[in-house]
Amino acid sequence: MKAWIQRVSEASVTIEGERVAEIGRGYLVLLGVTHGDTEEAAKKIASRIATIRLFEDEAGKMNRSIEDIGGAVIVVSQFTLYADTAHGRRPGFSNAAPGPVAEPLYDAAVKHLREIIGEEKVGTGRFGADMKVALVNDGPVSVELLA
Repeated sequence: MKAWIQRVSEASVTIEGERVAEIGRGYLVLLGVTHGDTEEAAKKIASRIATIRLFEDEAGKMNRSIEDIGGAVIVVSQFTLYADTAHGRRPGFSNAAPGPVAEPLYDAAVKHLREIIGEEKVGTGRFGADMKVALVNDGPVSVELLA
């Protein structure tokens, strides 16, 4: 499982003209699932998202987590995180788990993240939907997490 975390001052997800998630300060997380990922990987990535310290303290060092600052998170499913671009001009996606495997693990990661930081602090897109994702990247700060 792979997460691409972007620290944001605001972010939102819109599907077919309806805004389904919106946050202020926090993280926009793109989450990809690959073959062999498990419920344990979902728990681990959720824990890592909740505890990674990407917000600055008084000394200007990245020393605060999403919980520390009372921020929120939007988690968006993103199979393209596992794109294979080594050959040709069109990416291959065979490294991404198929929807019936990936969706329950995406849901599990979101569930575990909600258990850690609070139900009201975690928004989502819709698995498999055509989403319009907007964000203001703060810093910019973007990191990859693996489980």
